[in-house]
Amino acid sequence: MEATSGRGVRPERPLSPHLQIYSPLINMVMSIMHRITGAALYAGSLLLAWWLIAAASGPDYYNYVLSWFATWPGKVVLLGYTWVLMHHMMGGLRHFIWDTGHGYDLRTIDILSWGTLAASFALTAIIWAFVALGGI
Repeated sequence: MEATSGRGVRPERPLSPHLQIYSPLINMVMSIMHRITGAALYAGSLLLAWWLIAAASGPDYYNYVLSWFATWPGKVVLLGYTWVLMHHMMGGLRHFIWDTGHGYDLRTIDILSWGTLAASFALTAIIWAFVALGGI
């Protein structure tokens, strides 16, 4: 489609680049994951509120809620919530470093991005190992 002005023919403007053109970089993926984990924290916070309300309601309702969390789907959800929380926290720390004006060279950006991913998995594993060993 050609757009014309009073002076002649104007060439078409190029399309904006999109994911089919760009190859995803780790910092791009971590930025998207930071937004996704932020949204997922809303759902997890509802579960946390349910647990706190149950704790305030008395032992019968508290045990009922714990029975839901003790099922294997409940444990998978709790594991996922733990990872989401850790990932979002580590992404927040990465952004805090950037907010101080540091870490903008490409090598540091990659290290911080991969570190966010590694640290979130490591922290989640440590928390769940502590729980599994009866620490809580």
